[in-house]
Amino acid sequence: MPHYLDPLVRPDTVAVVGATVRVNAVGNTVLKNLLRGEYPGALYAVNPGYQEIEGVRCYPSLTALPQPVQHVIFAVSDQRLEAALDEAIACGVKAAMIFSSLVLENDSEPPLMHRVRDKAKQAGLLVVGANSMGFYNFAHNVWVGGFPTRSHRKPGNVALISQSGAGMSGIVDPDERIDFNFAVSTGLELTVTAEDYLDYALEQPETRVIGLFLETSRYPEKLIAAFRKAATRKIPIVVIKVGRTGLAAQLAVSHSGALAGSDAAYDAVFDRYGVQRVDDMEQLATALIMFAQPHPVGPGGIVTIHDSGGERQLFIDMAARLGAPLADISAGTRKTLDTLLDPGLPAVNPLDVWSAGGPDYEDRLEGCFAALLKDDTAALGAVVHDRAAHGRIYPEYIRHLRRGHAASGKPVFLVSNWQGTGEDPRIIEATRAGFPVLDGIAPFLTGANCLLGYRDFLARPAVRSPGLPRPVLTRWRTRLADNDVVDEIEANRLLRDCGIPMVKVWPVNNEDELARLAPELSYPAVMKTAMPDIRHKSEVEGVRLNIGDGQELLRVYNDLSGRLGNRVVVAPMHDDPGVEMILGLVTDDQFGPMIVMGIGGVHAELLRDVITVAPPFDVGTALRCLDRLKMRKLLDGMRGNPPVDIPAFCEAAAILSVIAVEFADLVKEVDINPVRVLEHGCVGLDALVIRKSV
Repeated sequence: MPHYLDPLVRPDTVAVVGATVRVNAVGNTVLKNLLRGEYPGALYAVNPGYQEIEGVRCYPSLTALPQPVQHVIFAVSDQRLEAALDEAIACGVKAAMIFSSLVLENDSEPPLMHRVRDKAKQAGLLVVGANSMGFYNFAHNVWVGGFPTRSHRKPGNVALISQSGAGMSGIVDPDERIDFNFAVSTGLELTVTAEDYLDYALEQPETRVIGLFLETSRYPEKLIAAFRKAATRKIPIVVIKVGRTGLAAQLAVSHSGALAGSDAAYDAVFDRYGVQRVDDMEQLATALIMFAQPHPVGPGGIVTIHDSGGERQLFIDMAARLGAPLADISAGTRKTLDTLLDPGLPAVNPLDVWSAGGPDYEDRLEGCFAALLKDDTAALGAVVHDRAAHGRIYPEYIRHLRRGHAASGKPVFLVSNWQGTGEDPRIIEATRAGFPVLDGIAPFLTGANCLLGYRDFLARPAVRSPGLPRPVLTRWRTRLADNDVVDEIEANRLLRDCGIPMVKVWPVNNEDELARLAPELSYPAVMKTAMPDIRHKSEVEGVRLNIGDGQELLRVYNDLSGRLGNRVVVAPMHDDPGVEMILGLVTDDQFGPMIVMGIGGVHAELLRDVITVAPPFDVGTALRCLDRLKMRKLLDGMRGNPPVDIPAFCEAAAILSVIAVEFADLVKEVDINPVRVLEHGCVGLDALVIRKSV
């Protein structure tokens, strides 16, 4: 079925405007790439100075071509590009490739980039770039790269979409272990964005895994739609998302010209749709190699064999640091290993198989690896051996992999402790045969985490978020729409009506109201300022705890009303043993409402131990996400304290996630801090709700 990007990435006719005989010029290299890729359509060169370039007939202009073309590649300077674009649009061209940056010295207003973008959009022109390294549709023999590339084998099963030009070429060009079907450097995304290319890659039957180098998303809703499609089709996506730090985020925005949402919001979206995040290009390339192999991951963790005790210990330390799960093999497997190992070598995973040798050593080693992989706790396995001289590998290494896989059907990898691939053809052959050869323990463990994480994502039950009663929704939508400011009393009532347990509070506006309330109140009590312009009460000494009786209540009221204003709230003091948590709703500038959960009290300020989750979700999702907190064990009870009611907190979080969606157009922020999680149940002690500006 045709895709809307076909005229751009799979055109039937192409013209290279600015084609040239000058070696290493873009106008020469892109023509050579199209020829090397055996482009199957009609190909024309456009340059009034030549009759023929690289065996391709050359014409003086687009209007002189013998037929209309679908795609024009601009290999001209920025000074000439606008006029060339005007000619292309006049000729009815459907798509274009722009390598240049569209920056002119002493340019007029609006600048060239804006003029080109506006003209392209008005004409409905599909554009790769500008400021792009090009694209490669290897599946359909369309190589539109402005720089030399390596040989590429068909069929490939890996797609790569990169908002960084070097982020594409730095993975596509150097190494033959990855066979691509599609790769693109999206550049400035004048009319076609990363989200569009992602959708294209997902529609290609060859695509098994997609790599994504992401600075920011221009169309978050389209990004989520693509992620949803990938999850439905069970095509894993591995992403580098730059902008974790403030400076990196600022530079990403200035480079891409688009809004940047918070890194935590991106993580929440990735988690929701099973997108696996890595930190650098080495990890990305390794993960793509590992996902591209054809063997399904089993349940459990990682098993490995080593020929060095010291390197095995290093591997164990790195696995712990990276959170990579090592399989806890069964007693039966340990018994089998005991029959194969030399005396003194413990039958454990990871397994040191080094011995004095002997004629049957290789057979015993392979038997050990097969035994490990056949264990029910093994999801995948690795032979961790260093390279031979000149970065080569010994042929027996691949035999180890093949026997282990034959015994189990599980994925297997050959991993070195240090990058040393060199140019051994066995490495390419083995990797393409489904037995990947990888460089470095940390990239392998990161890739293994991605494989296991995606496996676990596919096994998650469907999310069943709680519903809110329709009368409650209707009533509160009306009240929120009619009130620009939501004070603490209204915030408390909103949350309680929706099902979140909140401490009961009483509003007080004068001494008479306080006098009527005092005899009915249980002590100790709490009094807080409720003046609408004060959001952070503790910063203005607007909270008093442990009020013991009615007389103290009056003294506190006189102090708060005199300093801050007459309106306060009074509530009973909750000092039950438990753990203080925070629960909130924030609105990300790209992805909209997000739920924040974490450890509260002093820990919130010092450690910022919080997680962000995309709404709506259910209790099970909240329970799973809470496990990512650094201080998660605090909830299980420490130093004699009982464990707290984590499911009760997660139920409150799930309800807030539905509030976030149902009131997304009205509510910008909710802060329930603290939520005291008790041995049985939980209760919110303070609430802040901020309306969206009309």
